[in-house]
Amino acid sequence: MTTSADTSAATTKPAAKDPWDLPDVSDLVVGVLGGTGDQGRGLAYRLAKAGQRVIIGSRAAERAETAAAELGLGVEGADNAECARRSDVVIVAVPWEGHGKTLEALREELAGKLVIDCVNPLGFDKQGAYALKPEEGSAAQQAAALLPDSRVTAAFHHLSAVLLSDPAIEEIDTDVMVLGEKRADTDIVQALAARIPGMRGVFAGRLRNAHQVESLVANLISVNRRYKAHAGLRVTDV
Repeated sequence: MTTSADTSAATTKPAAKDPWDLPDVSDLVVGVLGGTGDQGRGLAYRLAKAGQRVIIGSRAAERAETAAAELGLGVEGADNAECARRSDVVIVAVPWEGHGKTLEALREELAGKLVIDCVNPLGFDKQGAYALKPEEGSAAQQAAALLPDSRVTAAFHHLSAVLLSDPAIEEIDTDVMVLGEKRADTDIVQALAARIPGMRGVFAGRLRNAHQVESLVANLISVNRRYKAHAGLRVTDV
């Protein structure tokens, strides 16, 4: 026999998790592959300035160590493989042309890691930037295909390297669209974005939606050229 109290307990649903209840990520080591390039270097600088432990990766350890010393803030430098091994979270900020080969070579080192792909497949001609569509659908989906033992997410696509690297700018006024298959992983990425003053991570879907996020950078480049700006994005009503 089922009592009214039993029925009430059975039909009561657990409260939905607050989407802004994000984990503490302050103790995570963040590696940045391509950390000697403009975008990677800027992200490394902002995360280190926020108190994150950061390792810059490059094909040549000496180049990474030089870039790390220039940034200061406790940033370390290593070759890509060592950077991947020593990091909890790895941001992929390499040029699109070397994206596939870089990740394929680091499959073992990146196994079990949370990988954040921020690469934008773009082409350029006399009319400006335009989006490329990889065979897998997007750079993030290519990363997921090449790294079957990693937890691949996508984020940090729409950031100005100029603003990220400028020490005179205290806050980066922008949202970061975060994509991934598991909420626990995207929550970590959102939390990392939120460590940077002015920045907010917003969940934007699964990796199958990464192409349009990556390709939007071509539009932002057009905006920046017309208005002499360093445009970012804000998502309203969330």
